Amino acid sequence: MDIVQVENISKHFGEIKAVDNVSFNIEKGSVYGLLGPNGAGKTTTIRMIMDIIAPDSGKITFTGDQQSGDFADQIGYLPEERGLYRKMKVKDVILFMAELRGMDRGDAFNEIDGWLKKMDLTEWENRKIEELSKGMAQKIQFIATVIHKPELIILDEPFSGLDPINMTLLKDLMLELNTDGATIIFSTHIMEQAERLCEKICLINAGKIVLEGDLREIKQSFGRGSVEIEYSGDVDLIKNSRFVEGCNDFGQYVEVKLNAPEHYSALLQELVETSVDITRFELMEPTLHEIFVQSVRGEGGLSNAT
Repeated sequence: MDIVQVENISKHFGEIKAVDNVSFNIEKGSVYGLLGPNGAGKTTTIRMIMDIIAPDSGKITFTGDQQSGDFADQIGYLPEERGLYRKMKVKDVILFMAELRGMDRGDAFNEIDGWLKKMDLTEWENRKIEELSKGMAQKIQFIATVIHKPELIILDEPFSGLDPINMTLLKDLMLELNTDGATIIFSTHIMEQAERLCEKICLINAGKIVLEGDLREIKQSFGRGSVEIEYSGDVDLIKNSRFVEGCNDFGQYVEVKLNAPEHYSALLQELVETSVDITRFELMEPTLHEIFVQSVRGEGGLSNAT
C-alpha cells in the first residue's frame, strides 16, 4: 500500500522551473530517498508534499485519497532550515510542538522524558534553546518532529552539522522508528548516507527525475564495471593498463573503472605478470555516488533550482 502518491507535479518560481513533471509513489513502511545535488528541487518537492506551497500542476494524495491538510497530524517534518524558539526551555518547546500535533499534555510529558534520555539531554531539559550547541538543538528538533508518532516522517538533510557519534545515534533512531512502522522520506545530497539507509530512491536533477525505483535494481542495471585493488608497487602499471578507463588512487589501494566489465579477469592476469604486488582484487558494484555522477552528466550537468 502506498502512503504518498505524487502525480505529475510541477512548480515555477518566475522563469525557473524548480520541479518539472515529477511523479513517484512511496510505499507504507519504507525508507525512501529523495536525492540530488543542492538546488535540484528536493526541498521544493517536500514543501509541496507538506502543502506549504501548492504545485502549479499535478496532485499529491495520501493513502489513496486524502489531501495533505487531512493528513497533516500524521506527518513529522524536519526542515533543512532549522527553527526553534530560542528563548523557550527545551522541555517547553517540545511540549508546545507535541500539543500542536494534538498530543495529550500528560502523554507528551511522558514521551519527552523518554526521548531526552535517548538523546542524552535530560540534564538540559530546563535550559533555554539558545544555550544549546548546534548539534544539541538539532536533536531537540528531531524529537519535536517525531514525538507525536507520525505515520510519515520527512527528514530534509537530517545529519547536517552533526558529529559522527550523533549521526550514528540519529541513524539508529531513524531505523528504530521505521521498524516500528513509520514511513520515512530521507532527503539528502550525500549519496553515501542514502545508500546505507534507503530501499528505494528518487534521484532529481534540474527539477526532473533522473532515476527512480528500487536501489538494488538500479545498481544492477548499471553493471559491475569497477575494481578495488590493494597493492604495493608502481601504480602507473595499473593506470596505464589497456583495460582501465579511469583510476582513483588512494595510496594503499586504488579504485579502477574498467573499460568493459568482462575485462575483470584480463586485468588481473596482466597485473599478476607485472611487478605490482596485489593483496586484494575485488569486483565492485557501482556506488550510488558513481551512479549519480554518471546520470547527472548524462542529463547535462548540475541544476540551479531549489
